[in-house]
Amino acid sequence: MEVAEVLPEFADAFAFEEFNRMQREALPALLESDDNVVASAPTASGKTALAELAICKSLAEGGTALFIAPMRALTNEKEDDWDRFEELDYSVYVVTGERDLNPRRARRADILVMTPEKLDSATRKHDSRRYDFVTDIDVCVIDEVHLLDADRRGSVLEVTISRLRRLCDPRVVALSATMPNIEDVAAWLDAPEETTFEFGEEYRPVELNAGVKTYTHGDNSFADKYRRLYRALDLAEPHLREDGQSLVFVSSRQDTVQAAKKARDEIAERDIPIGARGDYDFHTESKDKIEDGTLRKSVLDGVAFHHAGLSKNDRDLVEEWFKEGHVELLFSTSTLAWGVNLPARCVVIRDTKHHDPLEGEVDMSPLDVLQMLGRAGRPGYDDIGYGWVISDSAEADKYRRLLRDGKEIESRLAESLETHLNAEIAMGTITDLEDVMDWLETTFYYVRGQSKPDDYDFPNLRQRVRDCLEGLVDRGFVETGEDLSIEATPRGVLTSKYYLRLDTAARFAALCDRVGGEDGGSANGDELTTGAILEAVATAAEFDSVSSRQDERDAISAVLVGEDTDDLEAGERKVLAILRSAASGSTPSELRSDAWVIRQNATRLLSALGAFLDRFVGPHAANLARRVEARIENGVAEDAVGLTAIDGVGPGRASKLATEGLSTPGDVVDAGVEGLVDAGLSEGVADGVYEGAQSLPAIDIEWAQFPETVATGENEVCEVTVRNVGEPARAGIRVTVNSVEMTSMNTYLRDEETLPVGVFGADADELEFTVSVAFPEEPLVPITDTRTVRVR
Repeated sequence: MEVAEVLPEFADAFAFEEFNRMQREALPALLESDDNVVASAPTASGKTALAELAICKSLAEGGTALFIAPMRALTNEKEDDWDRFEELDYSVYVVTGERDLNPRRARRADILVMTPEKLDSATRKHDSRRYDFVTDIDVCVIDEVHLLDADRRGSVLEVTISRLRRLCDPRVVALSATMPNIEDVAAWLDAPEETTFEFGEEYRPVELNAGVKTYTHGDNSFADKYRRLYRALDLAEPHLREDGQSLVFVSSRQDTVQAAKKARDEIAERDIPIGARGDYDFHTESKDKIEDGTLRKSVLDGVAFHHAGLSKNDRDLVEEWFKEGHVELLFSTSTLAWGVNLPARCVVIRDTKHHDPLEGEVDMSPLDVLQMLGRAGRPGYDDIGYGWVISDSAEADKYRRLLRDGKEIESRLAESLETHLNAEIAMGTITDLEDVMDWLETTFYYVRGQSKPDDYDFPNLRQRVRDCLEGLVDRGFVETGEDLSIEATPRGVLTSKYYLRLDTAARFAALCDRVGGEDGGSANGDELTTGAILEAVATAAEFDSVSSRQDERDAISAVLVGEDTDDLEAGERKVLAILRSAASGSTPSELRSDAWVIRQNATRLLSALGAFLDRFVGPHAANLARRVEARIENGVAEDAVGLTAIDGVGPGRASKLATEGLSTPGDVVDAGVEGLVDAGLSEGVADGVYEGAQSLPAIDIEWAQFPETVATGENEVCEVTVRNVGEPARAGIRVTVNSVEMTSMNTYLRDEETLPVGVFGADADELEFTVSVAFPEEPLVPITDTRTVRVR
């Protein structure tokens, strides 16, 4: 059955000309019905085409399609793959956290591509103009729906699909690798029997021979990696000698590089013939095209590595050369298993554990294991594919059972029920206990609980919900009315908006309570400091599984020397050290492997903490959090952090300007383009920086007829005017006398504000009046000015 016969107007959107047997069987359900569809099939059997069929039907009817990709790297891949739709004048728009959202493009898109996390965030804000496009989706395709069973991410996918169905009730097409309990997923999504497909191993294009091989486990984890590597090469060698390719999955980006280096030496030692070595044309081509120097040397020997840290050019070349047979041995991280269809005759999983910066050492997910092994066997080239898991003997039986029985898909919602329930209440979709039960009935958790009531403690579900609600009330996230109604508190709303764990939100709220007053300057509150902000983030629940390795501890102590960290756990000290060093732009080499992930999470948490401080303390406190966030993001000195508020000024340019004595946007404006050129910027860059500095607020403070002296017991009311001569912005204005707050104002400062200031003859030799203006949403150092009045 040819594509052109079935979908003549979309024939060019497919990467092939003829549907295979599995696709032909599912085709009527996808094109001739509007029912929801659930299909499980072996890896590499052609499931992507099922997604494309559903999308084509929606486009033909003038609808909008949403494709949910399991991870961010794959959203970009889909954008490239679906240029075919763009060529047919259908727009494809990828919505991810790393790109600035263009709401107009999102609204006009014919195909949206999102991760579960981004869709969760968007649906929480569906009633805003920015994200209203998520309520206008006609078909939702869930790629790899078995991710429902993934730690933490699974519950996000589950509640987000339930929410999307309540918002706009799109047709749902769920695709999965083989799973034993497909009927539960079908029941959850209301897919009838005739549109539920369980394609077995007989639909695999190549038979899979999978098994477990053990290795001798030693005391040194570094040496164990090489023991597993040699075991992997033993398994790959017979296939390499027959011109068959092998794909070896390892746990980290760095491991792909190191394993490839070592494998090249070992292949030479074993005298394994690799065709690329004598291919002069390939050598010439690879030298000219590859950007990564280490990869360039490696591919000359027919060995390569692949990970998300490589440039797109290098990843594309590795994939192309592997498909063409120039690369015969490829080392990769698990991302490749979920993305590009890159099969090999032999697949070996060298590492069943990996180091997660936020979780420590964790087992590879069973879903990842099955997905990787599914890459074994090249359709059209091999009659059989070989897949091996290398494991120590203690865990070998666990993996043998996995390969024999597969993995039933479970719901992970119970593990984070409070967090997701708080989010639904914050959105206003749940207003009482019955609403909670109605919501739960839309989840996979509810369906799976009916299938396995004892495992899910299903008979006690209503009591569990009551306990959960009581916990949210007791911790200040939810409040109940006399009519037993349920409503989110400001704390609960902020927790949902910023994707916080409840324990972290409670910690942030406690810091706000301790600080108290406008900005933490009240007599009853503690002073808010950079140290307190960093410690609140370092001890956040999001980092509760961070571990400190032995070789990191000296570096951590060196960064934190002189600080009182006795109350912190080892992992918390590590996070604090990374944040401290990042703020100064000098992270020790021993901490760099985990620093990027920790910094990314920390800046998100600092943004959330800033919102808590803004809501419960005041603009000055929020401004301090914003400055700390900018310092960690850019690695600039405290007095120069305001420069990062200027468009086009990153850490390098900020440091250069600060070295030349220009440490604030005001200094930049005063210097002018000529002064910026003198400071070392090119004229074009100087023009942009100068224009960016002028687009920020700029403050003048004017004291009106302030006396020089005041008699004891006398008083008079004076005025101070705060004038914004730059761009309008939200500001907090505070007036203190001898460090005690007299008055404050939270305003959107377009032009000027005048505040009364009482000058009184107090029991003091002199009175120091200070006006401070802070911008909670900008990392600008507060503008201050003082006047001193002597008491006579």
